[in-house]
Amino acid sequence: MLTSKQKKHLRTISHEVQPIFQVGKAGVNENMTKQIDEALEKRELIKVSILQNNFDDNKQVAEQIVEATGAHIVQMIGNTIILYKESEENKQIELP
Repeated sequence: MLTSKQKKHLRTISHEVQPIFQVGKAGVNENMTKQIDEALEKRELIKVSILQNNFDDNKQVAEQIVEATGAHIVQMIGNTIILYKESEENKQIELP
């Protein structure tokens, strides 16, 4: 679980990060969660964009991704989810 200080630090870093995944009308599937997990291992901090043609609740989509990847939700702003997962091999971000 991330502390509020750690989340604030990660939010600051995430301003420069562009969304690299989009959840469309097909929703979250196994292939997508596998790719998100691999991206989290490489980058540690990613953004996922939920498209307007996805009719699932944004919180439900975020929970599905978190459940499948073991990541932490840093923040949800509108249709964008910021996710963090500490990398085992490529540790780049030092949390306070």
